[in-house]
Amino acid sequence: MVVLALAQAVAFLLVWRFALHTEVGQWIDTVALTGNRIGQDRIDGPVNRILNAMSVVSLLVATAVIGFIALIRGRKALAVTATLLIAGANGSAQLLKHVLTRPDFGIDPERAAAGNSLPSGHTAVAASVAVALILVLPSRVRVVGAFVGAGYAAVAGVATLSAGWHRPSDAVAAFLLVGAWAAVAGLVLLIFQRERAVVSIEDAHPVAAAVLGLGGVLALVASGLALSWLVDLPELPTDELARRPLFIGYAGSAAGIVGTIAVVAALVLALVHRVVPRYKG
Repeated sequence: MVVLALAQAVAFLLVWRFALHTEVGQWIDTVALTGNRIGQDRIDGPVNRILNAMSVVSLLVATAVIGFIALIRGRKALAVTATLLIAGANGSAQLLKHVLTRPDFGIDPERAAAGNSLPSGHTAVAASVAVALILVLPSRVRVVGAFVGAGYAAVAGVATLSAGWHRPSDAVAAFLLVGAWAAVAGLVLLIFQRERAVVSIEDAHPVAAAVLGLGGVLALVASGLALSWLVDLPELPTDELARRPLFIGYAGSAAGIVGTIAVVAALVLALVHRVVPRYKG
């Protein structure tokens, strides 16, 4: 849990450093965000409905439901930890958004006045609820919850890009932040378990975790290939780029968003049977 928390925290810092403090990173983000105009008229309505549904009220309701699931299973520590995971991930996302700085390299003058938007608050909401749901669900329905939750978070992350609300690095950073909080939550659960807690291998889902993780890795590889092709192009202003590089930047970034949450969810699914044992002790 400590290694996973540190690894995802380091990955968060690398994304922040590259996307905000390098010219090529800002340029890639801007190309991807500009590419969302391709076909935007067709998906604008559904995308806005998805994002507008993520309010403070909906977050409180989802947190209450997750806590209730843990309580009816007799897991008080799990209910508290899942609630703190959601609160900590979303609170830190809002704090970091105001603390982190975004230098103006003149690459995206239209949005320069908006300043930093990393990490995405909407994406953090969706991912934290999805991860907490994996933790509290019983083993027999955990796989379904993992795939549904990861899919929901992936749609939310891509939706912020499609609507022009966030750059792709904002969503990726939010997923990594939630993943780090999930590892911390797992560590807390391990600390509060008694020695007579029983961990059963029957509660593990290695195949489902492998499928989810492999799908995430393939999406990240596709994203890396697309963005590496983009990096080889001259760093022209986005209004001078053709349709092809704009689409590749958008599609490659969307694949990176999907791949990141898939890997984070796969890690949680692979280890949850050890931090939430069959018999709590």
